[in-house]
Amino acid sequence: MKINRIAAIALAVSAAFAAASVTAAEPGVKNPKFRSMDKNADGFVTRDEVVGTRWYEGAFNQADENRDGRLDETEFTKAESIQDRASAGNYTTDTVIKTKVKTALLRAKGLKSRDLDVEVVGGEVLVSGFVRDEGQRSIALQAASSVGGVTGVKDAMHVR
Repeated sequence: MKINRIAAIALAVSAAFAAASVTAAEPGVKNPKFRSMDKNADGFVTRDEVVGTRWYEGAFNQADENRDGRLDETEFTKAESIQDRASAGNYTTDTVIKTKVKTALLRAKGLKSRDLDVEVVGGEVLVSGFVRDEGQRSIALQAASSVGGVTGVKDAMHVR
């Protein structure tokens, strides 16, 4: 019991030092990611500063409450929160799609689906592994394509 209390105190002290080092680096800015994205250090993150960062377009627009085309630290934190929720939703959706594709492969007649692997990102399915012939490849691709929510299927299967 005493060890747990000591560990908790050590953790609290460590967190306090970490927080102090972040705020000491640039007074007023608490979010290190915001600081790194604010390339010109003007206290705002603009669309130009986040060009090429995949998630920012939709989250940026939603978080830019005053519609000035730039995010202050509070709006930036909101944008990150919006993106985190979207990512969690996408992950859940992709997991459901993966399960459905694997089920479709198991149910496909004439296919040894245990030799196949499925990955899903953003609704796009990658089927990899080994098949006996081109017929099995076709069956696997058709089965994966038939699942609701699949936006595309990529083939990484090998005939052996």
